[in-house]
Amino acid sequence: MDVLKVNSYEEMSDKAAGILMDVIQSKSAPVIGLATGSTPEGTYQALVKKLNDSDVDQDQITTFNLDEYVGLDASHDQSYSYYMHKNFFDHVSIKEENINLLNGMAESETAEVESYERKIGEKGIDIQLLGIGRNGHIAFNEPGTSFDSLTHKVELTPETIEDNSRFFDDIDDVPKAAFSMGLASIMKARKILILINGENKKEALSALLSGEVSEENPASILNNHPDVTIIADSAAIGE
Repeated sequence: MDVLKVNSYEEMSDKAAGILMDVIQSKSAPVIGLATGSTPEGTYQALVKKLNDSDVDQDQITTFNLDEYVGLDASHDQSYSYYMHKNFFDHVSIKEENINLLNGMAESETAEVESYERKIGEKGIDIQLLGIGRNGHIAFNEPGTSFDSLTHKVELTPETIEDNSRFFDDIDDVPKAAFSMGLASIMKARKILILINGENKKEALSALLSGEVSEENPASILNNHPDVTIIADSAAIGE
């Protein structure tokens, strides 16, 4: 597990975009796993510029997103589909049919998660971008989630609902469930890239780096992955 220390959010974003580009340029048909939230916004801005300034054939890129709220239409401004188009897809030329997003309004929740997992298995993800929650959650995999979990529906914890309430007008508007790649789904990726910034993530980073692996700390499963890079700022590292 490699830890890259950065001194600013801008440095984190540029370094992350550079790592993503290295993987994209090393593959004829790259498959990248994407995340949402405030942390990767700068990464997407930097990646858009790098992609559009390069000779990469964007038609060959396939993407998978980690998760989506259950009950939010893709056009809802807090859906992760909306976020991804606003921050990334609308600014590049990746084919729509190569963009894989979970459907929060799926008629059959079981069919939706099973189909998504099947696509992940068929394509394989070359690099998965991740963030980490204060309680160690990755995607919407909360403490206690089985390490064997595949793409599934998750009932969100009060802590995660509170964390995400800053994006909504009222905490009561935050969806109570989501579809999420499982921990086993994430571990299938050939490379993992984690972005961790801010003092509020200090304990989560420390727990991850302790090497102790437990289902009570979902992110700890990454200690079992052969290729993990963490980009963390000095506040998260505690310096």
